[in-house]
Amino acid sequence: MFDNSSSPWDRRKFMGAVLGGGSAVFGLVAPETVWAARFVNAVQTSSQPDYTRYVFNLNGPVDFKSFGIENPPRFVVDLTGTQAQHLSIPPAVESSVVKGLRVGIQDGTNLRLVFDLKAMIKPRLVLLPPGDGMGYRLVVDLPHDKAVTLVAKEAADPESKPKIQTGRTFRELVVAIDPGHGGKDPGAVGYRGTKEKHIVLDISRRLRDMVAAAPGLRPVMTRDSDKFIHLRGRTAIARNAKADLFISVHSDAFRVTSARGASVFCLSQHGATSEAARWMANRENEADFVGGASISDHDQDVASVLLDLSQTKTLENSLDFAHRVLGQIGDITDLHSKRVQQAGFVVLKSPDIPSILVESAFISNPEEEARLRTAKYQTEIARSILDGVNTYYASRAPEGTHYAML
Repeated sequence: MFDNSSSPWDRRKFMGAVLGGGSAVFGLVAPETVWAARFVNAVQTSSQPDYTRYVFNLNGPVDFKSFGIENPPRFVVDLTGTQAQHLSIPPAVESSVVKGLRVGIQDGTNLRLVFDLKAMIKPRLVLLPPGDGMGYRLVVDLPHDKAVTLVAKEAADPESKPKIQTGRTFRELVVAIDPGHGGKDPGAVGYRGTKEKHIVLDISRRLRDMVAAAPGLRPVMTRDSDKFIHLRGRTAIARNAKADLFISVHSDAFRVTSARGASVFCLSQHGATSEAARWMANRENEADFVGGASISDHDQDVASVLLDLSQTKTLENSLDFAHRVLGQIGDITDLHSKRVQQAGFVVLKSPDIPSILVESAFISNPEEEARLRTAKYQTEIARSILDGVNTYYASRAPEGTHYAML
């Protein structure tokens, strides 16, 4: 995704090399950031019939932004808080779109990747979490397309401005993000008076921004302000948006204040997996009573579909998705349960959308309440959920989507 609001950098501060026939080795570590938490330690490149691919190996997850610059055409990726650790860059591959790659330090703390192009295009990026014995990888695909040649010819005309090309069209996968509670329903309230409805909205907004920046994904929020929405209304918003996944974000409480850790839930057709799961589901399902509406399911059509849920792949997919998100969250915080919990959450009863509910921590635990209030923890939880989305789709890429080309 291009960010045309970004401005070019100061070339005098840029360290790098244009790749030609040889290779180069970089150890770009700014003196003031020698202990940077993230490193790029290897890069591979290959040319396919439809695209040129660069894969950057990382020692952990990173935030990044990308944008295009015209005259001459370039594509820039900035990796926040990242350095190059003895990075050996292979020679440039023969490509109809890429001239070369330059690597340098920007603002003293960020690693900047600059792809010199033959024409303006719209690259595709995805951050892949660990899997199959490999660590985190940033994949950058630079598509080949007839449109590239067209843009290059137009650029030769002084009166013709290069146009950004989208190349091949892929279907975006819609991720519905549901911040729990809201409005007249504050949700759980912590010892310091922290309201769940505010915390989960903050986490959901961070997740929304990450999903929006990820290639091939599009977020939709069930609420983006402090307002009350019935549980059935939340699933209706997701269905109207043709959501491919549904993620309900919570930070719940338990009657025992020592309860701690994050959890991931999905729907159960056969009762709750634990007393805590049953208690939480009952508590969340009471939310509709705040608005004066019963949560009893009187819709016979929906009820009949739910009875057939075990005969579909929806619940199976929900469990798979939940396991992947739980695994990612377990890398950054304690887990209340190391297995996916199941209970009869009304908000998860979409018969055709894989749905999960994430309990980010126990707001009733004073220590965890304090963590929930920090931007750092909120960002870590959001990033873990997105990593779960990526691992889920990496294993079952729907045809015609960005993940299908990885």
